[in-house]
Amino acid sequence: MSGDHKKYVKLNVGWILIDRCGKHFGTILNYLRDEWIPIPENQRELQELLAEARYYCMSDLVEVCEGAIKQREPEKDPVCRVPLITSQKEEQMLIQSTSKPVVKLLVNRHNNKYSYTSTSDDNLLKNIELFDRLSLRFSRRVLFIKDVIGSNEICLWAFYGHGKKLAEVCCTSIVYATDRKHTKVEFPEARIYEETLNVLLYENRTGPDAELMQATSTRGAVAPVVCTSDDEEERRGGVCSQSGLGRLRSNKNN
Repeated sequence: MSGDHKKYVKLNVGWILIDRCGKHFGTILNYLRDEWIPIPENQRELQELLAEARYYCMSDLVEVCEGAIKQREPEKDPVCRVPLITSQKEEQMLIQSTSKPVVKLLVNRHNNKYSYTSTSDDNLLKNIELFDRLSLRFSRRVLFIKDVIGSNEICLWAFYGHGKKLAEVCCTSIVYATDRKHTKVEFPEARIYEETLNVLLYENRTGPDAELMQATSTRGAVAPVVCTSDDEEERRGGVCSQSGLGRLRSNKNN
């Protein structure tokens, strides 16, 4: 302590003035006497004691304070976790055990039997990037899982609510060229966003809503019809068909 002369002022009468707050000075003296002190419970007081220990160059007390602060720091859990499933059994366990809606991306480029079209690799990467963005945005509300060892599909989205599959979006198709077949990977971004927003309807419900399941499931939903002219609308009876989700919303409003 006496080696740092800038910290202390020697008075004419022989006393040394230590220009510090005396709040923790008693604790400092007790540590010098006993080489042990009770660690303050309050985090702020512990930080103040650490500053005093550094000021007085008490390396042992500095280590004690730093160790106590480190132990009290909460573990930093990742904000977003995406399970990588290893079996069909594990997939079913994850889907059935969670209370959240589920979005699964199956992606396995090596399942292909034919050559890819020129844009397929780029579209496959876009599907993976969209999955990552959705995971970061909705990870607290939706369970996102990734499957890289699944069926014969190459790129397939699946959406679940209350443990039941609601919809699938297959991103691959076979196209025929003059000499051979090719596999085409597509990027139906709008459809993927639509189905992801649909599964959010299954949040915070104690049990499956039959009408909701009917409106948002693949089997129950009716494809929307777009009327391109007055003649076509009249030919269809004057009313355009509604999707299942649209019917649900209109029924709720009534």
